[in-house]
Amino acid sequence: MEAGGNTFQIFSSSPRQWKASVPRLSDILALRRAREKHDLFPLVIHDSYLINLAAAEDEIRAKSVEAFRGELERALAIGAEYLVAHPGNHRGLSLEQGVLHVLESIQAAAAGLDTTGLTLLLENTAGAGTQLGGCFEELAVLRDYLTGMTELKVGFCIDTCHTLVSGYDILSDTGFQQTIADMDRLLGLGNIPVIHANDSKSPRGSHVDRHENIGKGYIGETGFRRFLQHPKLRAKAFILETPRETIEDARKDVEALKQLCRKSRTTTTKSS
Repeated sequence: MEAGGNTFQIFSSSPRQWKASVPRLSDILALRRAREKHDLFPLVIHDSYLINLAAAEDEIRAKSVEAFRGELERALAIGAEYLVAHPGNHRGLSLEQGVLHVLESIQAAAAGLDTTGLTLLLENTAGAGTQLGGCFEELAVLRDYLTGMTELKVGFCIDTCHTLVSGYDILSDTGFQQTIADMDRLLGLGNIPVIHANDSKSPRGSHVDRHENIGKGYIGETGFRRFLQHPKLRAKAFILETPRETIEDARKDVEALKQLCRKSRTTTTKSS
């Protein structure tokens, strides 16, 4: 609210610990009242950084499934509309085995839960090493299979930094239009309610995930203007994950996005 936004993303527990705390009923009710009062919708939860649903090691995958079920349970208790998750890393396995592990892990985690009102959003990644989700095709395959394996609704979250560093050309007009066309063909723009708006400290195709403040990196103001002013993307929830130390830092990025929604003049942007 202080940063000037009307949507937000949170962690439902510490993102760097396996053991998660359970939210108190009083806190849940206070959050719901605050959201209604200030029109803060949607609420997005990002899952723990420790979770790896594609893991080759049985112990890690078992802990990941348990932790992911906890993420689902807390998201439902809090009343979040979306839960964002990275597909995982299949190091030590073939791509096909990694995909199968993700599918089975999500199916197991969601078993028996009434997930009405919640949508899982699979996030595209930087595609480094054996990360899943570095290309739209992998995300599409996961959703296609999950729709027949679980009642949990599944969509996608697109990260602008990840899109660039995984190799997609979003820096030229032609490249951007082709990227959006591919995104629509493979994922369906209607299945993408949330966009992580992050500039990039790393160039296109580097597979290095380092976020930068809006307009200060390789995407630049022109790149974000393309996203924000695209007629089929304007109504999406844009979530910032940019570097910040104070509320003023966050406010600057929110204001930058608002300004770029309105401006039409072209500016210089870094390129790869």
